[in-house]
Amino acid sequence: MAQDVYTHGHHESVLRSHRWRTAENSAAYLLADLTPGAAVLDVGCGPGTITHDFAERVAPGHVTGVDNAAEIVEQASAGAPANTAFQVADVYALPFADGSFDVVHAHQVLQHLTDPVAALREMRRVCRPGGIVAARDADYAAMTWYPQLPALTGWLDLYHRVARGNDAEPDAGRRLLGWAREAGFGEVDATASAWCFATAEERTWWGGLWADRVRNSAFATQAVERGLATGAELERLSAGWREWIDADAAWFAVLNGEIRCHR
Repeated sequence: MAQDVYTHGHHESVLRSHRWRTAENSAAYLLADLTPGAAVLDVGCGPGTITHDFAERVAPGHVTGVDNAAEIVEQASAGAPANTAFQVADVYALPFADGSFDVVHAHQVLQHLTDPVAALREMRRVCRPGGIVAARDADYAAMTWYPQLPALTGWLDLYHRVARGNDAEPDAGRRLLGWAREAGFGEVDATASAWCFATAEERTWWGGLWADRVRNSAFATQAVERGLATGAELERLSAGWREWIDADAAWFAVLNGEIRCHR
């Protein structure tokens, strides 16, 4: 198995988007499963904002968050509710007994893995019979926006090339159901939902984080080191995002695929 490489890395512009995520805006399809007393595992928890929300919903139950980056686990632990625990872990070898959790969840994780099916199998192992394994991932090819600026078209093309250079699948949303079937799940609820950024405040936030990310994040470093883009080209992409922010009619939608897999 190839070594997983996180395309985005943990630059501030990346964490800025992660900290925005809540159970409501990123896991609405799962909220009915987060019942009081449940034991939940949040795989690839990042800075923990979704994890913290889960903990409030399942109290007096318990939520465990895992991530493979120690510095991010430390951030997630800061100010966390009492009914949470965080630790560094590998999604392919989770350090938990079979059937340990009622709900096992991963948000925007499978798209970055070299073997998402193996990850789903491991998530299935630690989920109790009758429980739920859930995942939600964006589908980059299904993202759409206005106005159709050439720089944003170039950004999307470059993102695909960088991510696939990591043996990852940026168009994961449409593949979740198939991956779940391969992982051995018979009953799967497959849905989709979207993030939409259209107000001036939303445009400034979403466009600003990408304008920064295409210049400064691990994505930018990988693009240059692999000869996929020059520094000057990344500057042009960043300027394109700034141009999009300034367009009064600017609009951007991110389609996310979702699966609730019955164990």
